Amino acid sequence: MLKPTVNFRAEPGGSLRGEARVPGDKSISHRSIMLGSIAEGVSHVTGFLDAEDCLATMNAFRAMGVKIVGPEEGRVTIHGVGLNGLKKATAPIDLGNSGTSMRLLSGLLAGQHFDTVLTGDNSLTRRPMKRVTEPLRRMGARIETSESGTAPLKIMGGNRLQGICYDMPVASAQVKSCLLLAGLYAEGKTCVREPAPTRDHTERMLAGFGYPISREGERICIHSGGMLKATDIDVPSDISSAAFFMVGAAIARDADVTLLHVGINPTRTGVIDILRLMGANVELNNERVIGGEPVADVRVCSSELRGIDIPPHLVPLAIDEFPALFVAAACAAGETRLGGAEELRVKESDRIQVMADGLVALGIDANPTLDGMVIRGGPFSGGSVDSHGDHRIAMAFSIAALRAGGPITIGDCENVNTSFPTFLKLAQGLGLNIAVQSGR
Repeated sequence: MLKPTVNFRAEPGGSLRGEARVPGDKSISHRSIMLGSIAEGVSHVTGFLDAEDCLATMNAFRAMGVKIVGPEEGRVTIHGVGLNGLKKATAPIDLGNSGTSMRLLSGLLAGQHFDTVLTGDNSLTRRPMKRVTEPLRRMGARIETSESGTAPLKIMGGNRLQGICYDMPVASAQVKSCLLLAGLYAEGKTCVREPAPTRDHTERMLAGFGYPISREGERICIHSGGMLKATDIDVPSDISSAAFFMVGAAIARDADVTLLHVGINPTRTGVIDILRLMGANVELNNERVIGGEPVADVRVCSSELRGIDIPPHLVPLAIDEFPALFVAAACAAGETRLGGAEELRVKESDRIQVMADGLVALGIDANPTLDGMVIRGGPFSGGSVDSHGDHRIAMAFSIAALRAGGPITIGDCENVNTSFPTFLKLAQGLGLNIAVQSGR
């Protein structure tokens, strides 16, 4: 019997107006559990993202003997066991759809005294893991993968790791974070050089837990031998989730939306910079720093967007927001060009091809390239698109209905729960006419 699928149906037109607070930042929520678990003492987290990906990280540490209470209305209490207090899980650790969990945990677990097997769903077990397993092996880790370098990963414990200096071939916060976490257990100094800036939540949070970390030019370095001390963390709203409503307000008629308490870490604000370059009316109000992370209330109003060549230096700062930005480009006058974004092909789906296919199905002139896309703005028609189980694809095409000439049906949307379980409720509250359709 075929399993029922979750499809969205978004009606055309309408607008977005009002205030909303999107859920907590996924990247920070993951890291709060990881570092809180290996800290000394009890850490308290507020604003935690109660979504499937972050719960996968939480359950992984529970399986390794960490007492974690919550989440309850975004509150989590973590009873840390220290750097060397984790215990062997009694079964393989299933990380669901969470690439962040698998890549970061690979580094943290490479220095443990016990063996661990990390696995996940069909999507996660197709995603490339050589980008972390190869440098970890250079540090002395022993990790077995499939023949193609994918999960399940068998990480053997009891190895003496050595610090290395690693030049990342591709900018990746997950690879950087993986190696810094391994560096907690490696002899000497571990340094990572990134070819372009990537999100720095791991570095900020390590410092927040009292663990020294340094920047030496383009390199981020960490020494072993320190200790993490429990702390309190207030997770800001996720700019990647807010991005859908930023784009929606920019493209809709008579729109005025304020998104509250959004994290505006400078390594994550590429989406704001790109929208402004396209002519979007974006304001940052009530800017402040909460727990070491800058936050603001983001107001976006209806705008007349124009196509641009997206600056290369902004690409890694907006890598997760491009599904939404592709919709903005489809509503802009003229042509938008993106290059240098080959990372999009190895996300939860091939986001370049899947977005191009969906845009074309809705009447947009979109041409994928090896590392990006060329989009000529024009009118959206109604129609059906397939998200291929990718949460960001599903939400991007939902927002596209604000400028569509007919209803848009988006297939295979269940994985929206991995990052934004309240998406439908918030979207409806702001004025998007969207509902769930069951299918097979």
